[in-house]
Amino acid sequence: MKYITTTTTTPVRYLYGGQFISTSIWTHAEREIDSFELIIGVSKTLYIYQEGIEYEVNRGDVLLVLPDVRHGGYKECLPGTSFYWFHFKLQEETEFINNHTLNKEILRLKTTPYTAGRESKMYLPLSSKPKKMERLSILANQLLDVDNSFFTNKNGVDYLMTTLLIELSEQTLSDLYVDHDKSKKENVISSILEWTRINAAMNDISVMTIAEHFKYNRDYLSRMFKQGTGMNLQEYIHLIKISKAKDLLTRTEQSVKDISNAVGIIDEKYFMRLFKSYEKLTPSEYRKAYFRTYLNND
Repeated sequence: MKYITTTTTTPVRYLYGGQFISTSIWTHAEREIDSFELIIGVSKTLYIYQEGIEYEVNRGDVLLVLPDVRHGGYKECLPGTSFYWFHFKLQEETEFINNHTLNKEILRLKTTPYTAGRESKMYLPLSSKPKKMERLSILANQLLDVDNSFFTNKNGVDYLMTTLLIELSEQTLSDLYVDHDKSKKENVISSILEWTRINAAMNDISVMTIAEHFKYNRDYLSRMFKQGTGMNLQEYIHLIKISKAKDLLTRTEQSVKDISNAVGIIDEKYFMRLFKSYEKLTPSEYRKAYFRTYLNND
């Protein structure tokens, strides 16, 4: 796996972006560009190659297209293929590194905890599948909203593009930050976090559901989770559902009722109260705040 590392002392320079939606069978054009392009899969599959490597960009996949490198489609894409695309330039010195070098960097970060929050470096994989895709999707929509607004200060898009890349970098580090010395309890909590993240956004699960799945007493599990994460398990379930709802509100035209059902909350009114308690906005108000996007198709 290849990664690009750079610093963010100076924000990246955002050029332009949008969301592509194919209405017919389509193949990506062959070309070379003088900027980076970040592609985030939304639906169906984009078939694209670069440097002789063929990639399938599905929903939730992220691909970084390099400047001055020949790339293009190697297979027809189906109607409904959709992805976000953002062109940008890095203004700091860049370096290619491999997994071995990145693992050494992670070890450095682990053994020097006093530097936490003071790093200015970011690590961008050429190809990845981030676990918290909703966070990237929300940032992508915010970036497009600002890009298509009438802001007099256009520096905002540079900072938002930088934030999007930092989020990708942080998720990459988090996925690779494996601690082999974890206690059994920490491993259990990690498993609970991941299982809940996958299931909470779509199903009507509860603390009892999770306790039964992991074969723990409900009260014991709740105490262990609170001690290990600092939050209640029920609160974590809510956060996952709200995060998924925010993604759907900014990315689709589904009704609030349909989105409520999609995140496993049958009672629409309860969903609206829950959403407002976390976001201080109703679902409709949140959607209106990020409604400007640029769409292109074939």
